[in-house]
Amino acid sequence: MQPDLNEMMRNVQKMQEVMAQLQGELASTVVEGSAGGGAVKISCTGELEFQSVKIQAEAVDINDIGTLEDLVLTAIKDACEKAKNLGRDKMGRSINNSGIQLPPGFGL
Repeated sequence: MQPDLNEMMRNVQKMQEVMAQLQGELASTVVEGSAGGGAVKISCTGELEFQSVKIQAEAVDINDIGTLEDLVLTAIKDACEKAKNLGRDKMGRSINNSGIQLPPGFGL
């Protein structure tokens, strides 16, 4: 049985609409990564556009810059992971709610 070309085109158009809406939502949603019990906080959008870095004074030790660097890197990785999960979750919900039929193997 051949796939219905018109149905496939409708799915592609729906997918484009869903992706445009999703991109807007991710651009306007901010997530926060942290490290050191909140001593370092990094904020970014769901599209990984970084917004801010907050470092509490107690995280700064001039004799131990390496620890601060590690905390900043850990907070960045935490923010990135949260942004990726946000995108994955929103994508799955958007696809499921749109009624788009994905081909086998393309499920989210």
